[in-house]
Amino acid sequence: MPSLPLQPTPSSDSGAGAPSSDPADPTAASDRTPSIGPDENLWHAAVRRDPGHARRYAERWRRIAAQGTDILGEARLIDAMAPRHARILDAGCGTGRLAAHLLPAGHALVGVDLDPELIAVAREDHPQARWEVQNLAELDLREARGDRATPSDAGERLVFDLEVSAGNVLAFLSAAERRPALERLAAHLAPEGRLVVGFGAGRGYAFEDFAADAEAAGLVLQQRFSSWDLRPAADDFLVAILARA
Repeated sequence: MPSLPLQPTPSSDSGAGAPSSDPADPTAASDRTPSIGPDENLWHAAVRRDPGHARRYAERWRRIAAQGTDILGEARLIDAMAPRHARILDAGCGTGRLAAHLLPAGHALVGVDLDPELIAVAREDHPQARWEVQNLAELDLREARGDRATPSDAGERLVFDLEVSAGNVLAFLSAAERRPALERLAAHLAPEGRLVVGFGAGRGYAFEDFAADAEAAGLVLQQRFSSWDLRPAADDFLVAILARA
């Protein structure tokens, strides 16, 4: 697998096509609240510290969109990479913001997030897509029987032409969840499918560790960029395009 830089330099840049500050950043802890443990999922930690975190996150993304800020750079890249009417997985979908571009383009979208409140917003805003509450480390999506499938259904495993994990999602996972999440994403890729991952440096997930986890999960790095509009690779942000080995 092609090597990545040994130690990226910290940066708050979230890559072109997304706001420069992350509305969900769970590392911004208050001094009044318990600290995040080393093996704790950062989103769960943020909600533990502040039960209103998910609601405010959803409200902020709606405000950002209403202000006309470009929040669809990731979705435009995925659309350009996808065959028409592709099956696409939004892994760590949050409120489903990428659906605003991918659904009108004719793709079949499935979104997964571990926060039920965010999934409720996605279902309200984009009812044409399928939205599931799951942790990526335990991802198990099956062909729908009726209106919606659950992991307990006996249908065939869903496979996707494209999978996207934007918004620093993988860096929010605990260290113990990251490699299993990549393994589950690899298992849901079609034979010629691709996974596109984007996250910034300085978030506790070194790019070299991501590279090692991806290789161990059976993925191979095909291309690497520093932004969602495909600028050359740099140390502050990673957009990685991977496929099954």
